[in-house]
Amino acid sequence: MNFRDVKRKAIRCLTEGSYDHQIRGNIDVKNLFATGQVSEEWVIELIAHTASNQYQCSSHHQDSSIDVHILKPWRQGYCWYVKFFFLEPDIIFISVHI
Repeated sequence: MNFRDVKRKAIRCLTEGSYDHQIRGNIDVKNLFATGQVSEEWVIELIAHTASNQYQCSSHHQDSSIDVHILKPWRQGYCWYVKFFFLEPDIIFISVHI
């Protein structure tokens, strides 16, 4: 899946409410979306405004068959970190934070 497809699919999942959050430590700091500190609309904006040079993809550390997508867009003077993977039919967010 290329970068443009990743963005489209992520935004579609968010728009349709097809998302969840991975359980992790430090969730109050590492996933502001899971704790309600940022909204679906904000995450859509982050993804929509991510440029291709602000994108990386790597294998999940627990399952190498899963691609983990990492976005590092700049919004309102801050570099954000958005990390997720797709687990059909959903998107699973690992991190959303500054």
